[in-house]
Amino acid sequence: MGREIERKFLVTGDGWRGLATAAARYEQFYLFAGADRSLRVRIADGRSARLTLKTGRGLSRGEFEYDIPLDDAEALRETALGAVVAKTRHFVPSGGHTIEVDVYEGALAGLVTAEIELEDEAERFDRPDFLGREVTDEPAYLNQTLALAGLPVEAGEPEGR
Repeated sequence: MGREIERKFLVTGDGWRGLATAAARYEQFYLFAGADRSLRVRIADGRSARLTLKTGRGLSRGEFEYDIPLDDAEALRETALGAVVAKTRHFVPSGGHTIEVDVYEGALAGLVTAEIELEDEAERFDRPDFLGREVTDEPAYLNQTLALAGLPVEAGEPEGR
């Protein structure tokens, strides 16, 4: 079974920008979304697409990913639940990890989050200053919730603006 162990944070400030080594623009949308499962299509830089099934909630979840033809992804966009989430993902090396900083666009503009994938739930990692409040266990910050409900009410003025 595919497994993803990931922690998610709100980003504070722009200190990460000078550390980023690469970036990719993503458009993603959901074909179904439930409290403990989702099926997402992600188009990367308008050139490739992946179908991702996620199960579970919180820090450790099932994750199964499959490449799909770009034409299929574009056709599936017509059946999306909620809004298409557009963001640019910046890759920031940190210790032995890569922190992925997502800068959202459109209706989600101003929201900046960061994710770090771990090998083990108890794994320690360097925590740079730009990682603010952890939101791993807050469903309002899941991309599927952002697509269906928009910015979290409690976000107020999003950090990182």
